[in-house]
Amino acid sequence: MATLKNTTVNDTGFFTMPAGTTAQRPASPVQGMTRYNTTLNYIEWYNGSVWSPIYNPVSVDVEYLVVAGGGGGGAITAGGGGAGGYRTGTSTGLSIGTAYTVTVGAGGAGATADTNNQSNGTGVAGSNSVFDVITSTGGGGGGAYSSYANGTNGGSGGGGGIGEPSVAGAAGTGNTPSVSPSQGNNGGGGRYVSNSWYGGGGGGASAAGAGNSSTAGPHAGGAGTTNSISGSSVTYAGGGGGGGHNGNGNASAVGAGGSGGGGNGGTGTSVLATAGTVNTGGGGGGGGYNNPSTTLNNGGAGGSGTVILKYLSSVTATFSAGLTASTTTSGSNKISTVTAGTGTVTFS
Repeated sequence: MATLKNTTVNDTGFFTMPAGTTAQRPASPVQGMTRYNTTLNYIEWYNGSVWSPIYNPVSVDVEYLVVAGGGGGGAITAGGGGAGGYRTGTSTGLSIGTAYTVTVGAGGAGATADTNNQSNGTGVAGSNSVFDVITSTGGGGGGAYSSYANGTNGGSGGGGGIGEPSVAGAAGTGNTPSVSPSQGNNGGGGRYVSNSWYGGGGGGASAAGAGNSSTAGPHAGGAGTTNSISGSSVTYAGGGGGGGHNGNGNASAVGAGGSGGGGNGGTGTSVLATAGTVNTGGGGGGGGYNNPSTTLNNGGAGGSGTVILKYLSSVTATFSAGLTASTTTSGSNKISTVTAGTGTVTFS
């Protein structure tokens, strides 16, 4: 192999350098090696630790998925929590070296029943998730027993509860801003049929929660939406299932959580409402009814949200303290998944 030193190429034509895919990089590179990467379509050099592009980009395009925290389910024949708001798209021309806000919303707490088997209120709404100017709204809380029967609004609305005298609670409204796609859907209303009480299902990213129809129940949570930004097909933002009670002493069937992490509703027997799945933005299940036990009647907590960012592998994303993030490489892209916290991300 020839070794060239202090060589001048006096020509107006071209010089052809080695070219190959990312997989064909030298197995034992030495600092200063330069080649054209046909996978990433740029000239790269080995800086002693990693292969880097030979140019310095001034901006970056970032594909994002931003899912907010799901709402908590209500207590006692209650509505399921609404799923956290779901937004996806691409932010173009983000500046290199600028810190952009990132927040992962927490799931809302489920409501609890008091010692008199009354309700202490609706489930707590989930918290917002944020990437730069993109905000996904936390899911609405599920409505609970009696005067607290209405579900609350959110990214997806919470389901309505139902109480005496057989008053059906109204569903929460899903947040559908003028962006595409919308963040979510409405919850379902509570329903009383033939001495049986059924809370409405929480809304999901793809469908409204069940409820307020001619069908008695149980009422399932609305379905979530499937996304493959992480490199795997994952469903996010399912609504929580509604809770129930059969006044004839028979066990109520479970109001199933919507696909995408929605929690199941309680039956009013030994089956408790379950929480939404973490990092999916799923709504918590609505509590059932059991007398005299109150612990069986509580709503499930909403699942926390997530922020996932996808960008060219030539770019590095640095996350500030306070964020829990992991980054993988898939082909010509890096994928950063943020699962908790609030802080900033800076691209370089």
